Amino acid sequence: MSKMKVSKNLGFTLIELLVVISIIGFLATATMVIFNNVRIKARDVKRIADIKQIQKALDLYYDENNAYPISGDCNATSPVAGWCNSIQSMSGGHWLRTRAVNLGKFLVQDPVDPKPVSSPNWLPIGGGTYFYYANGYGGAGQWYMIIYGLEDKAHPMQNLDGVKACDGTVFHYGSGSNGIITVGGDCATK
Repeated sequence: MSKMKVSKNLGFTLIELLVVISIIGFLATATMVIFNNVRIKARDVKRIADIKQIQKALDLYYDENNAYPISGDCNATSPVAGWCNSIQSMSGGHWLRTRAVNLGKFLVQDPVDPKPVSSPNWLPIGGGTYFYYANGYGGAGQWYMIIYGLEDKAHPMQNLDGVKACDGTVFHYGSGSNGIITVGGDCATK
């Protein structure tokens, strides 16, 4: 009769299990970081597209009315009264297609930040709110600015933004590293 050798190592050692678990954890973490970065970039692309859509609507409005819509009477307190924003100025699902701003003829729907906040974040670091202003500084309705935030604080747009009002005041709310973008229609271009 032959004797069978029975191995005493029928399973994995604790060290082997810990190594496998560590590798799986590392891969899961790396995947989540990559996935989160893709989501951030997608939201920023949407923000930029939304603002371009608003700017086109404002240009069409200007061509028809010889002025941009004044940003008063929007029921906004952030940053101060006289501004419109995509959180506080929302009425009936609209913040740009209202009696106060009236871009309804040029916008199918009002763009809002893809990751809206419950109340406006002035300044909009990391996004959450779109802000619109076109009142005063030497030419109410003859210039405008839109301020919004990007989650990618290293986005190259923040080095190209800024708006010049009719009295020569230059508005640039971003610091070049906080992701806040100021765009609009300079008074001098009209």
